[in-house]
Amino acid sequence: MELPDTVKRFENLGYGQFWMGYGQTETMGFTCSCLSRERPRAAGKQGPLVDLKIVDEFDREVELGKPGEIVVRGPLVFQGYWRQEELSQYTFREGWHHTGDIGRLDEDGYLFFVGRKAEKELIKPGGENVYPVEVEKVILQHPGVQEVSVIGVPDPKFGEGIKAVCVLKPNGKMSEQDLIDFVAGKIARYKKPRYVSFVDILPKKEDGSIDREKVKKMYGSGVNT
Repeated sequence: MELPDTVKRFENLGYGQFWMGYGQTETMGFTCSCLSRERPRAAGKQGPLVDLKIVDEFDREVELGKPGEIVVRGPLVFQGYWRQEELSQYTFREGWHHTGDIGRLDEDGYLFFVGRKAEKELIKPGGENVYPVEVEKVILQHPGVQEVSVIGVPDPKFGEGIKAVCVLKPNGKMSEQDLIDFVAGKIARYKKPRYVSFVDILPKKEDGSIDREKVKKMYGSGVNT
């Protein structure tokens, strides 16, 4: 892969060398860095005081080369957001700081930045904050559920409601209320889905992950359709 033209022009001006880097305020600056010529267009390799990996929407590490969320941990990572305990707990789930950025790693450990997470990560029923992934993880504990996508939908009572769109396992059977009661028994009741739809298949992206935006377009009403 060749250097970008802007980098070539910069280095031709004199003796300067162009470095690439990736980081956030929450990680005290650079998490990754490298000379641009080491791996053109890469954001660098992780530093000595940082652990970094790429995970899917359920916090499972993805295969090498596949895109996913960049998560980091280490002594330079901040400890949490001021007076925002729930947000801090969500951001640091599984012991890793979730950056909200999408990236991929190559076979030599170089990080390539892909972009920000596009899907809405917060549902607010009645003013409460609910993270879709938290509800999805609980639903996937049910032995009859194969796949699920949790989305926010218009709700006449709470303004926004939680909806679970589920694919059941072969020969799996349950009612909407069965699923709602299952979730309510494991996390705070305000986080349980108010609406449930059972479907044969969920739309997927090219990488095989569930396309949350398409799920919203297809099933984004409050009714069970």
